[in-house]
Amino acid sequence: MKKIRIVADSTCDLDPALIQQYNISIVPLCIVMDEKSYYDGEEVTPDEIYAWADQNKTTPKTAAASYEKLSQILDPMMEAEEDIIFFSISSHMSSSCNSIRLYGEQKEYDRLFVIDSLNLSTGIGLQVLRAAELAAEGKSAEEIVEEINAARLLVRASFVVDTLTYLARGGRCTAVTALMANTLKLHPMIVVKEGSMGVSKKYRGKMSVSLSSYVTDMIPSLLAADTKRVFITHSGCDAELIEQVRVMLAELNYFDEILITRAGGVISSHCGPNTLGVLYYQKAE
Repeated sequence: MKKIRIVADSTCDLDPALIQQYNISIVPLCIVMDEKSYYDGEEVTPDEIYAWADQNKTTPKTAAASYEKLSQILDPMMEAEEDIIFFSISSHMSSSCNSIRLYGEQKEYDRLFVIDSLNLSTGIGLQVLRAAELAAEGKSAEEIVEEINAARLLVRASFVVDTLTYLARGGRCTAVTALMANTLKLHPMIVVKEGSMGVSKKYRGKMSVSLSSYVTDMIPSLLAADTKRVFITHSGCDAELIEQVRVMLAELNYFDEILITRAGGVISSHCGPNTLGVLYYQKAE
């Protein structure tokens, strides 16, 4: 059986320790500021992006992986005739998925399997880790792709946003809506559904109160989740807020592991600082 390589673009937001533990290769997407392109996670940090965005009152542009990076990471795998399973951010949100497919076609390499995650952040990361575990069990690339694709819509990804300023700058809501929400201290819950983002509930008050309500509202769904793991993913929240959510999840005595990771540059540039989400797989019926 050929060696299977699990690859994902940088929007999977997996912690470096997890990337190393599961032997995952990461292809960085690009973040464009002042007409200069930077590799996500390699040449620019989320905090640097926030500083630039606040200074310029706009959101950086993001772009698919460069040909140079794809060549650097994928070509050696192709030369070794390995099976490559590549996870991309939802095709409804980025051209990344199509770019990878086109790269494989150009190289005439038929062992590159591109998975449209229909998700973002650790909504992708959950799928990546599951694929790595299936590969370790000895599953073939075709079997892994079939199982991951069959369960894509079972991933539950949602976030509570502290400020709508960044979403407004990126054109995902109006400036008036952002101003009203920020003035009223409204914190919308952004939910990923079938590959696209939408607003669900709106919480009001301090972020700590909003996050408590958010997790409490999710408890029935959390108790119907796959018990293996749950992610707390944030874009630079205070440690106290992260711990508050971790304790609430731990008190359920339900998940085998609670993983905490910080979102990378692409995701952070759109949602802004102090966003926090809880992400997991729903059990298959």
